[in-house]
Amino acid sequence: MQNSTPKKFGIVGGGIGGLTLAIALRRKGINATVYEAAPHWKPLGAGLGLAGNAIKAFREIGLDREVLAVSQVLQKVIIKNAGGNSLMQTDSVKISEKYGVTNNFAIHRADLHAVLIRHLPEGSIVLNKALAGLEQTEQSVVLKFKDGTSDRVDFMVAADGIHSEVRNHFLPAVKPRYAGYTAWRAIVDDLPANFDTTVTSESWGRGARFGIVPLTGDRAYWFACVNARPNDELMRSLTGKDLLTFFGNFHQPVPELLQRTRTVIWNDIIDLPPLEKFAFGNVVLIGDAAHATTPNMGQGACMAIEDAVVLANIVNSVADPAEAFLRFQERRMERTSKIVRDSWQLGKVAQLDNPLLAPLRNLALRLAPASMADRQFKFIYDVSLA
Repeated sequence: MQNSTPKKFGIVGGGIGGLTLAIALRRKGINATVYEAAPHWKPLGAGLGLAGNAIKAFREIGLDREVLAVSQVLQKVIIKNAGGNSLMQTDSVKISEKYGVTNNFAIHRADLHAVLIRHLPEGSIVLNKALAGLEQTEQSVVLKFKDGTSDRVDFMVAADGIHSEVRNHFLPAVKPRYAGYTAWRAIVDDLPANFDTTVTSESWGRGARFGIVPLTGDRAYWFACVNARPNDELMRSLTGKDLLTFFGNFHQPVPELLQRTRTVIWNDIIDLPPLEKFAFGNVVLIGDAAHATTPNMGQGACMAIEDAVVLANIVNSVADPAEAFLRFQERRMERTSKIVRDSWQLGKVAQLDNPLLAPLRNLALRLAPASMADRQFKFIYDVSLA
């Protein structure tokens, strides 16, 4: 940052985007305090699939090797029908060679969090700071926390997720939208014999699909999506074995993974309609607070990681951080909005329940030219971080 007077940066939210930003800023000699709502760190979440653009961003701040060391690098992505027949395959090894970056890998969220936290000094993360409100002037932002304390910063970055308190302050009319399907996720550490740890897959039925993502340590992450009403209490209560109602007739190892599942995480799938503004003077939104997307393209965390590195680079090159926030908005709006729209549409296709349209969808996947996937990969990997 060209201004010689140190400015105090506050980052609200200690998720992947907020922690990556704090590290990226420190690499530029800019210190920031991360305010995290949780009272203590605990290994929440399940698996996370990331693509080459995430590693490209981590490489920019020197974390790529450390992240990959605790990740499972995958060789193929296969979309199947419920019977296990391949509809579409992507060779991740060839894509990695083409773009010069590891294309497809999976990591437990807790493992990624641990890597990020190790790179931040003691005192730079303050826990149990759930945001209750804020007061903004041209010179500063006062953060008011639910524990009754407050802090003043010169510039604030909101990385507080899809239910962002900060976004709600500036854009109260913007609400998350329900995608039409609900989801369960789990980690299985008792894998079936002959489980393929090199391939990630999605199996598409009618109104239901099941994804399998290998992790390190002989573990796998699975996710299951079913068309449902929003906030359905019955769906919320289902266990892994209960999901055999929807997936018992799917190919192996889907039923066997469900039988071996002990604990599931449930949530409705939601996103944000593309916003028209990320920057609000000395406040800016990043990650899911700005452009939460459905998980169909595996780009939610990737976009947050990109945001963090791009924002740090812009802040470092512009004298006024508020101007940097505006430039960040200009740089990131079109790309992230496209990801949100494309992922939303892909989810609609993947969750088709119509008995006539679902087979036509499967046929279209089988016949899709390789050039279609190539264009999508090119868009994802051709990102400028400078």
